[in-house]
Amino acid sequence: MLWDFDNKPPNSFPPFEEAIKLKTITSSFGVVRSMVVYANQYLFSHIPKVVWKQRRERKLLNQLENKGAIKSIEPYICKVCGRRFYTNEKLVNQFKQIHERKHQKRLNQIKSARGSRRVKLVGKYLMKMEKYKNAARDVLISKIGYDLVDELKRTGFWVGTVSNRPQAVDVALRDHMVDVMDRRKAECLVLVSDDSDFVGILKEAKLRCLKTVVVGDADDGALKRVTDAGFSWTEILMGKAKEAVFVVGKWKDRDILKRLEWTYDP
Repeated sequence: MLWDFDNKPPNSFPPFEEAIKLKTITSSFGVVRSMVVYANQYLFSHIPKVVWKQRRERKLLNQLENKGAIKSIEPYICKVCGRRFYTNEKLVNQFKQIHERKHQKRLNQIKSARGSRRVKLVGKYLMKMEKYKNAARDVLISKIGYDLVDELKRTGFWVGTVSNRPQAVDVALRDHMVDVMDRRKAECLVLVSDDSDFVGILKEAKLRCLKTVVVGDADDGALKRVTDAGFSWTEILMGKAKEAVFVVGKWKDRDILKRLEWTYDP
């Protein structure tokens, strides 16, 4: 699966859920060999309005909690140590003062170690570091973007960052698709985009006997007219994996009919 992030960024928040739904419907077409995302530097550092709104609301709630104007129904629980706090700000302060420092100390130990000692330290701290990352995702606010790259990597995507020049993402995606076809790494290409510039490369994929699937909002777009199957973002969010299975069934039936087709030999 190849995701044109410049043309089709996530519509919902958090993006982790949308990426999982994409992965689910892609796996319906067969074994997923690779999942690739390409975007420019600006898009990965940009913070959407919905995220700004949530941060402003959280800041206002913190101020009201500190003044005693409102009180949380349930206490805030630290996912690392299990301690309970009655204000979110106290949870954040405790997390930064204790757990963030410990995490940085572990990273420094691993960074300074060499050879077998480094391997042992990674194995020793692996569970604790994963626990910290999962907890920090909900407590700490990312200074760069909104942890979009980490969220995509968490679902299994390989993330490629290109320059902010026009068409840089398109060039990188086309080169990647050509490499996949030349090395015969896949039998089906799933492209997440509405960009009509990919019509030529999708036609090339069909000439090489690859199945092609596109995910985009355009109901009768140029890409969907040249591919074997097409889905919209709405269908992806609704989890219509059954329809993908139906499409694969039609492909198999068509291949069987082609092999059984009688031809006249004079």
